[in-house]
Amino acid sequence: MNKSIKVIITVISLAYLTGFNTNYNEVQAATNVKQTAPAVSYMLVSPVDVVDTPNDYLNKDITFNAEFVAYTSLGLDYKPALRDSAKYIGVLIKRDNVKDHVIPLSEMKIFLKREVAEKHIDLDAGDKIKISGKVFSTALGDPWVDVKVFDVLTKKEKTAEKK
Repeated sequence: MNKSIKVIITVISLAYLTGFNTNYNEVQAATNVKQTAPAVSYMLVSPVDVVDTPNDYLNKDITFNAEFVAYTSLGLDYKPALRDSAKYIGVLIKRDNVKDHVIPLSEMKIFLKREVAEKHIDLDAGDKIKISGKVFSTALGDPWVDVKVFDVLTKKEKTAEKK
């Protein structure tokens, strides 16, 4: 038998023995199967309540509406609850139990992936946002939240600048 034919037969035999001969329809069926993550059920909370009793919310999925104050580096790179400043940015929200002043709720460490924050770089203090995420730590007695869903609800009206 010709040497090249022996090589071809050997390759085909090895392919067959290793399962390379999988039926095309089986491959198509397997690739068309969509894997869906289980739906997350978020608990509607007041951010101040979460700050008051952070251990009650540890490892819980929470959601709340808030007023955006600013992006921040507060809490980033803190080893016991590490969120890398190269990948995340912090979000400060207005304390929801104070009406007449803008006081940030700095006790709640809220982390947003930078690529998401970059889509919302035009946020201004006072814009209404909705945050859904998971309290992943209570380091320093504060709730630390990974944002899973970040929505801008309304933008604050800008007043015309006076000359």
